Amino acid sequence: MDKILVLDFGGQYDQLIARRVRELEVYAEIRSFRKITLQQIRDEGYKGIIFTGGPHSVYGEDSPSFDAGILDCGIPILGICYGMQLMVHLSKGVVSKSIDGGEYGKRELAVGHNILFEDVPATSVCWMSHSDQVSELPSGFVSIAETASCPYAAICDETRKLYGVQFHPEVTHTEYGKTIISNFVFSICNCGKNWRMDDFISDQVSKYRDELKGKKVLLGLSGGVDSSVAALLLHKAIGKDLVCVFVDHGFLRKNEAETVEKTFRDTFDLNLITVDAKERFLKKLEGISDPETKRKIIGNEFISVFEEEAEKLGKIDVLAQGTIYPDVIESGKGDSAVIKSHHNVGGLPEHMSFEQIVEPLRDLFKDEVRKVGTELGLPHDLVYRQPFPGPGLAVRVLGEISREKLEILKEADAIFTQEIADQKMQDLTDQYFAVITSSRSVGVKGDARIYGYTIALRAVKTDDFMTAEWSRLPYELLEKVSSRIANEVNGVSRVVYDITSKPPGTVEWE
Repeated sequence: MDKILVLDFGGQYDQLIARRVRELEVYAEIRSFRKITLQQIRDEGYKGIIFTGGPHSVYGEDSPSFDAGILDCGIPILGICYGMQLMVHLSKGVVSKSIDGGEYGKRELAVGHNILFEDVPATSVCWMSHSDQVSELPSGFVSIAETASCPYAAICDETRKLYGVQFHPEVTHTEYGKTIISNFVFSICNCGKNWRMDDFISDQVSKYRDELKGKKVLLGLSGGVDSSVAALLLHKAIGKDLVCVFVDHGFLRKNEAETVEKTFRDTFDLNLITVDAKERFLKKLEGISDPETKRKIIGNEFISVFEEEAEKLGKIDVLAQGTIYPDVIESGKGDSAVIKSHHNVGGLPEHMSFEQIVEPLRDLFKDEVRKVGTELGLPHDLVYRQPFPGPGLAVRVLGEISREKLEILKEADAIFTQEIADQKMQDLTDQYFAVITSSRSVGVKGDARIYGYTIALRAVKTDDFMTAEWSRLPYELLEKVSSRIANEVNGVSRVVYDITSKPPGTVEWE
């Protein structure tokens, strides 16, 4: 199978680069520059290499670097942002601070004739994010694109098949980014299309059928697409040796617990155990306002519940989880900065009795997980259901959690979801939900003065959840949702709509 190496130098878009390659049906895998050697790269048969971006300067004391011999190993390389600067630095060129402070955001890109820019118009929009830039090209390199303030927006040494772009072709803001990546993968690296989800399923089922033979496996099933697909994939491999534990922590959406039980026990015949832990989780979170602390408490409590259930069931060897790629990168695994912690990322605590963790979806993006779910026969409504964080509504209740705030949020969220469905607006947004803030304000209901909470509505449009634009929902829809929440939900005096994209915000508020 042809494959591309994404060499990770600590950028936040590393996983997105790999996803763009996989969209082309070519396998891409990410390896940290710290955890792979030049000899391993040679031995593992990569058809191409992509150097990722990163927050460093090539001249910093602890800046990521690599064996300069990689530039002469005969494998085509595409350097992106910091990756391009590192390529220049390793080739004895010069990288300097940008005179005008750098470029950030959309810029007009002018390209020359080059195989990397085949089918890219002479001018288009690209996305820049840099404070350093190349000021002197190494021997053998030429400029193949520029912006108004960046004369070396793209460069190449065609003899050695080395290419660099100062902008980010992997983000949707770069108009022809997918074309540029496609040109590198197919025209320069000569890859074939051989990465498909049906192959992934057969490979994973075969792998876990052998690896987990004779072992009992415990999986936390939330009912979300990630854990659901992980459950069905492992069920296909090991059948009733998989025990699924559904923990009702009290932070689920309205009527969600009943739906999860009915779907997986009755429809799919999974070996399902339900644990009512609502009071337990609420007690653990008393007085806690910090979002990271909430996440860690909930994650630890999940592990504790699983361990207790394992003890009740007898010998359980393996803990399975629905971890996916975005969970890994946002929790700061590898060399990227921590954005937020995920309860299902981090390894086994020392006190746990499980022998290992298995994460069959760890290398997949959300859209790939959905393709796997479809191949496994999950119904459309489940495969494309709303994404939901592991800690549930606990991270949509800002500040300290109380029963009152939870009930208010459940009702408000249900109204928002119902109105979008009733008005058939699902295609306008990929994720939508309500948040109850800590802000309270004066309102009037009837002739009475109230002092209620503010509900924030959030809706985003995205391909991958690594970046997202706020959804332009019709005013009429927002007006009806606001009116219903303010009038039907006790304790609410105000409704607002969040128009922040990602970045700079995240999809969730906490």
